[in-house]
Amino acid sequence: MKEKMKKILKNRIFIFALGLFIAGSISVAAETFFPSNDVTYDNTESGLASTNVQGAIDELYNACFPKGPLDGTVFEDKVVTSGDGLYEDEYEEARYIFKGKNPNNYVTFNNEEAGWRIISIEPDRKLKIMQIETMREETWDSSGNNSWDRPASLNTYLNGTYYNRLTDIAKQQIVASDFSIGGITNNNNDMKTQVSDENSKKWNGKVALATASEYIRSCNNNSSCKTLRLYSNNYTTCRNTTWMYDEAWWTITPDSSRTSYVFIVNAAGDVTNSNTINNSFSINVHPVVYLSSDIKITGGDGSQSNPYTLS
Repeated sequence: MKEKMKKILKNRIFIFALGLFIAGSISVAAETFFPSNDVTYDNTESGLASTNVQGAIDELYNACFPKGPLDGTVFEDKVVTSGDGLYEDEYEEARYIFKGKNPNNYVTFNNEEAGWRIISIEPDRKLKIMQIETMREETWDSSGNNSWDRPASLNTYLNGTYYNRLTDIAKQQIVASDFSIGGITNNNNDMKTQVSDENSKKWNGKVALATASEYIRSCNNNSSCKTLRLYSNNYTTCRNTTWMYDEAWWTITPDSSRTSYVFIVNAAGDVTNSNTINNSFSINVHPVVYLSSDIKITGGDGSQSNPYTLS
């Protein structure tokens, strides 16, 4: 359907351009025969950037049919509505997320074959990815404060020592982006509000963590796991419907009612709050980064045995 519309649009612009040509609005070099791609026109009043006829056609087409996050990518025809796989995010427009126990979202990054998995494809076409091998046990903030942008001691570590150890190619592929660091209420039962609360505050940087809602949204069992309260009530079921379940790990999301608490995924798979200096049990770290929208997936099918490759 899109290709058909593109042909229709191009045909109509061609007729329009031909009319301008006849009217004398298009200046053609002596050696050029219309409709060559070298035909130019005076664009001073058109509002278009291109003075090339084909360029103007493409520019108008892109304005009428803007490219979506999945267009022209390996993900274009892979959106599902059930089972494991890539879903349209129902809470953030033009964003797509991987859900289920084992979707094909493995990617090789930083020379770690299948060592990372894709959380989401963002509206601006950036990939948000998460390291699946636990980096190390680390205190979220040694001073007991839950403000990531303060900065928290884990923030300082990830964007200093950890980042500096990445390969040069990995550093080039990462792009500083806005991470959601807004606080949420414990045991809330409204995912739309939770996502809005998380997005109410941003921190711009290169390495951070996943949000509490991203963990919950990675479940493909909406009936039992759609909200924080539902998830906590059914975590033994929910943890088996998400690829993000692992031994206890920190999220980036603070508890809005307690300035020294943030949310974690605990060892049982529940989402609960914990003191940022908690040393009573091991809490792991899964670094999260955004990859530039210029990055292309050039191979693989996303499975663990054949992960996506980047270029």
